[in-house]
Amino acid sequence: MANGNQQAAAATTGVEPDPYRGYNFRVEIEGIGEAVFTECTGLGASIQVIQYAEGRSPVVRQIPGPVRYGSATLNYGLTSSPALWDWMFAGLRGNVTRHNVSIILLDTTGTREVMRWNLQRAWISQWRAAQLDALGQDVALESITIVFEQLERQAGGQA
Repeated sequence: MANGNQQAAAATTGVEPDPYRGYNFRVEIEGIGEAVFTECTGLGASIQVIQYAEGRSPVVRQIPGPVRYGSATLNYGLTSSPALWDWMFAGLRGNVTRHNVSIILLDTTGTREVMRWNLQRAWISQWRAAQLDALGQDVALESITIVFEQLERQAGGQA
């Protein structure tokens, strides 16, 4: 049931829908399909507040200014695939390549899409190597930070 339908059902039955879980997700990057992502943080947007005083009024007005999108940090398991490295390294050589990226939240079974955030014209602004520890047994995780120019959210698998 889509989130809007869940809210309508909640209004008629008096039962609140369960919130979505944050552990089942996948990331789709236009042209890159090899990475398995383990974490996504920092996704967001804000509207800058512009303050001004009208004439001699002691009241400071606040109006909306430019929209700013946050950057998303994605952690992924290091593999032999060079796809993410090549994307980042192209930017280091002065050839920034932009891709559309979708962060897709899945239901608790991990089979059905319940929410999607589409990041338009994204590129890698930062890369961090995996932490290496000779005494550890953890999976080697690298991370990239991507910036983007536009954000949209879609519910229930709408493409």
